[in-house]
Amino acid sequence: MEVLNYDQVSGQRVMLKTTDPRHFSGRLSDVTGRLDKENPTFADKLFEAIHGVNKLQQETDDLSLKMITDPESMDPHDITIAIAKSNAALAITKAVVDKAIQAYKEILSFR
Repeated sequence: MEVLNYDQVSGQRVMLKTTDPRHFSGRLSDVTGRLDKENPTFADKLFEAIHGVNKLQQETDDLSLKMITDPESMDPHDITIAIAKSNAALAITKAVVDKAIQAYKEILSFR
């Protein structure tokens, strides 16, 4: 059994040895063990999308606060559009998460 050294392990990720040239190299660089930013995974894209939804929610909160504290400096249309965008993004995110959970439960229930 081969023991891995510290450079081959990164957190909960372990580099797999490719013994066949048809194997995928994966996201980790062979030399450094760092994540490859040129080839993002589905999880990276998902977290990026969730971060975007969170950013929209925060911007809406900031505009709402500004509308309350200084109503003369804000156009009501801007806050209405921001609220609509953040609500739509949150609804889409919730639908995607619900479908992912439903698919996961269906996979677990295969017999």
